[in-house]
Amino acid sequence: MVIAILSIIFLVIGVGTVFFNKAVPGLKGVNGGSGNITGKLVGGALLLFGIVGFFSRSFLIVDSDEIGHLKKIYLGGDLGVGKIIATDGEKGPQAEILGPGFHFMFLVNVLYDADMKDVVVVPDGSYAELIASDGAPLRPGQFIADEWQEEQFENMMDATYFLTEGKGQKGPQLTVLPPGKYRINRYLFDVKIHKALDVPAGHVAVIRSNVATRGQDCPDVIKTAAGSPNAKVATPIVPKNCIGVWDEPLPPGKYYLNQKAYVPTIIPTRIQTWAYKGGYTERSVKLALNDDGSILQKFTEKEIPVPETAADKAINVRVEGWVVPVDARILVSVEPKFAPTVVATVGDLKAVEDKIITPAIRDIMRTIGGHPDRKALDFIEKRDELAKLVEDSIVKEGSKAGVTIQEVRLGEPSIPPELMVARLREQLANQLKKTYLEEQKTQNERIKVERERASANQQSVLVAAEIAKQAAEFRKEQLKLEGEGEKLRLMEIAQGQQAQSKVLGQDRVLQLQMLKEILQVAKDNPEIIKVPMVQVSGSGSSLEGAAAVLGASNFGQMMKNSSKEK
Repeated sequence: MVIAILSIIFLVIGVGTVFFNKAVPGLKGVNGGSGNITGKLVGGALLLFGIVGFFSRSFLIVDSDEIGHLKKIYLGGDLGVGKIIATDGEKGPQAEILGPGFHFMFLVNVLYDADMKDVVVVPDGSYAELIASDGAPLRPGQFIADEWQEEQFENMMDATYFLTEGKGQKGPQLTVLPPGKYRINRYLFDVKIHKALDVPAGHVAVIRSNVATRGQDCPDVIKTAAGSPNAKVATPIVPKNCIGVWDEPLPPGKYYLNQKAYVPTIIPTRIQTWAYKGGYTERSVKLALNDDGSILQKFTEKEIPVPETAADKAINVRVEGWVVPVDARILVSVEPKFAPTVVATVGDLKAVEDKIITPAIRDIMRTIGGHPDRKALDFIEKRDELAKLVEDSIVKEGSKAGVTIQEVRLGEPSIPPELMVARLREQLANQLKKTYLEEQKTQNERIKVERERASANQQSVLVAAEIAKQAAEFRKEQLKLEGEGEKLRLMEIAQGQQAQSKVLGQDRVLQLQMLKEILQVAKDNPEIIKVPMVQVSGSGSSLEGAAAVLGASNFGQMMKNSSKEK
């Protein structure tokens, strides 16, 4: 401001001195005249300084990454009531902005307050929300400005057009800026950066809209999502661009939606596992064998905590007067077409779990377990049957909220140990019996192996015995054949003797046979024969002579004895 005032003073003095021959105050000419040369030189210098001063206050240079904003201070009218941005030269923030480069405007640095602001940069994966400080007021009941059509997007960012021809509205704008760089009037628009809606794979985004697109034909009735059960909904399910829950969820991807107007709810479409585990004291009994074979019982207690990933603690079921904690697992999924029903009925999948499924399965389990015919051990012996009963009942409850129950599985129940003692003792006895049988089997196998090993070690003896056995068999057969041959020989001899006896007489034949045997014995045993010198004579047969000779020997005496015995 000081420079501008001095520039005006210098210009006035310089123009007066150079062009109108006015003396510079305090200077005298060489010959006492008022139009001397020295005065003109000084006036010219002052004129030059004044011109330079004016030019130095009449231009602006805007960098490439900046936006020039002007706020008028002098020589303008006042803004109207309620107006913030000047569009017709009024004093105050101006609608016009300056782009990068050199800008010449007469006394711009005097009449205006220049302000350089950074270019608006919207990073990838984000969007910019705009809040207008000036414009037409919102209609009654309207909380956000009307959306700008795509073809008018560039005009929206022109402050002059926005405030005059475009009839832009004051307040938060429904239209957002996608990723990129923008030169917009920061006096008019406040900018807030938000993360874009990112719908991951295996999920959908259900949109609850707070605004309706102008001209959109929206029904007044509440309906359910296409194909979903006739569930009562807290929020209307409507076509896209109407107020309410849109009947078409958004598939996986990135969306630049103003989340003040369009509230997303991410619903997983993959199978979810809701587990009900822990939160009870587990009592158990252990059996052990004493040295004398008796069974020792030992009761123990253990706190079972609720896992962090569990939906809730285990379900306590009262059966036969006993409280039996039962672990359960439910597999749940949401079809995309039913996702709007989930949001419209309770809000999200977590609310379905907490407000619908968890209370329902607890009630169903207690009802099934409390049946008069139900036994505590049924949760072990008939687990699949009970799981099927629970599943059939919980499926109906899930369908009311738009979720599909894929499967119900019951885990290991915490049966009171008093009910398990008899069964455990029976199992232990059976195990011991089985162990003894296995040990006996092992011993038999060992004996078999030892026998086979001993047989292998005596293989040579066994082979020799086998050969001897075979030789005996052959010898037996040989003797049999020899006996049969001898039998035949004797039979032939007997027949010959019989024929001989018919010719010689039986006595003669007998004597002849005896002689043959005697001669054979004498042949085999010559030492028994002692023949003395005996004179034998007679008129009898030749046999009598031989007998006389033999009679003198020891053998002869033996034969006499034999004859007497016969």
